[in-house]
Amino acid sequence: MTRQNWTRREFMLGLGAATTVGALSSCQISADRSARGLTEEALAVEQVVKPESLEKPNITVGYVPVNDCAPFAIAWKKGFFRKYGLNVSLSREASWATSRDGIIFGRLDASPVVSGAVMNARTGAEGARHAPLCAGMTIHRHGNAMTMNRAMWDAGLRPWYEYNGNLEEVGRQFRAFFDRQTPENRVWAVVLSSAIYEYFIRYIAAAAGVEPDQEFRIIIVPPPQMVTNVRIGAMQGYMVAEPWNTRAITGNAGVGFTFAQGKEVWAGHPDRLLGVMESFIEQYPKTYRSLLKAMIEACQYCSKPENRPEVAELITGRSFTGAKPARGPIDKFTRPAILGEYNYGGFDGNDRIKTADDTTLFYDLPSHLARVAGDHSTFLWRSQAIWLMTQAARWGQIREIPANADELAAKGWRSDIYREVAAELGIECPREDYKMESPEAFIDHKGFDPSDPVGYLNSFEIRANRPHQIYVS
Repeated sequence: MTRQNWTRREFMLGLGAATTVGALSSCQISADRSARGLTEEALAVEQVVKPESLEKPNITVGYVPVNDCAPFAIAWKKGFFRKYGLNVSLSREASWATSRDGIIFGRLDASPVVSGAVMNARTGAEGARHAPLCAGMTIHRHGNAMTMNRAMWDAGLRPWYEYNGNLEEVGRQFRAFFDRQTPENRVWAVVLSSAIYEYFIRYIAAAAGVEPDQEFRIIIVPPPQMVTNVRIGAMQGYMVAEPWNTRAITGNAGVGFTFAQGKEVWAGHPDRLLGVMESFIEQYPKTYRSLLKAMIEACQYCSKPENRPEVAELITGRSFTGAKPARGPIDKFTRPAILGEYNYGGFDGNDRIKTADDTTLFYDLPSHLARVAGDHSTFLWRSQAIWLMTQAARWGQIREIPANADELAAKGWRSDIYREVAAELGIECPREDYKMESPEAFIDHKGFDPSDPVGYLNSFEIRANRPHQIYVS
């Protein structure tokens, strides 16, 4: 790393970052922390696409400091961007709002967006800026969780798997806790309004018989600020991508425990998409396809079990999550969700480590999820875009499910381009864009038929009749 005019503090932080990434000798960290330059591994990669053949080889790609920045870190470190003729400037974004808005306003060419952001931008859902966003692939499925604070534990709440499916009991305990709280202590946080994490919090509450708008408020907090805000009492729980749930548990920050992983709410759900503007696809079709290829290969690399320890360590770097512990293994926070050694935590000293092959899904799917030929984590199911629209309508963020929902899904979730790119990489894909979601995939065992979204919406007893207020923190 080379830089002139370092302050003492910057020098010490720089040393820490250099230690973290070890072999990344060619990495340069700017004041905004974004990864810079080319690694020796990237320089050694043979380019299969020449930069001069692309309309726009120099692009800026965002990422947010959570575990799912892993494919971006790997694409940079291993040279997948360079392989496909791209000179990518990575931009470390402060929040999911800046990641999304950076695309909309042209500061970023591409960036990950929270699942739900694309369709809500197209429908103009509450809290979403109206814009023709698109996504051509999923960055990962799963890899997120819901954290509750110590007070909720003391009130009797426990990790979801300990209830053996008893949603009614969860509802009684959940409601009893909030009934004893003052208004300022009835707060839940998500990373972005009108997106899947908010829907999951509302979905669980409603499935347990709790009216979410009556029991608590929802505020917006960037991922790295979640743990601190629980510690100071600004909120009682949150939903976010790892490692910010693992950071909260006993033995780490000690301020909370994991109530449920997102996969327990909806098994197989898309968590993060690679977002671009529609105009980017139209103006730079070759560039866009190169970007998809680089990111698909990066996701494949992250998916392999033998690579996951390397991935977990890489993203601890200051350029990525910056989630390095003061003591213990360097990947103490990032490793559990990446390798599937997940610790729900708790305050009774019991071991709640659960080993699973679907904690975070970057590409390969385990057998209980791979039920359609050719399905893999980076493939986009347009039927899942329809599900997201049902939740926007359920909570009053849009007036109703759009009559042209299928058309909106086709314009926003570009599985057509994904198939084209995947074929060039020799990847098999599902032939259809829509699939049924089985009842056992959801926490309340309510399946989803994308051919009847209105009927599905009307089947929920608890739903909003008018737009609700999002409190921005």
